[in-house]
Amino acid sequence: MNKTILGAGVFFGATAVLLGAFGAHGLGNIVGPKAVESFETGVQYQMYHAFFLMILSGLKPISEKQKKTISYFIILGIICFSFSIYLLALNELSGFDFTRIALVTPFGGLLILVGWVLLGVGILKKTQQSIPNN
Repeated sequence: MNKTILGAGVFFGATAVLLGAFGAHGLGNIVGPKAVESFETGVQYQMYHAFFLMILSGLKPISEKQKKTISYFIILGIICFSFSIYLLALNELSGFDFTRIALVTPFGGLLILVGWVLLGVGILKKTQQSIPNN
């Protein structure tokens, strides 16, 4: 599973670089400044969590099962959060009104938050198990 999590991190990192370049060099010509700013927020969170996944893949205190669960929350969170922001930022260019799916963004944020909490709980449990009782 570690290779899969690492691969997901690399994929999301690479696509964040591509989308970030598009946002910085092309998007401003076709949408307004607020849309560009929103798009950049999506790219930032995608990149942060690409790094998260790559680090998660190598963490020793977390079991493989925990890593798998955490990675699912983070990956689904990235897709729901960042990609809904991309669609909302490009809304004026589309025939579909992406504001109808605006609730997907906070749901994605919630999934990411759950992933972080699961990571913290997993590390704390492992730390408590390794402390001898006096």
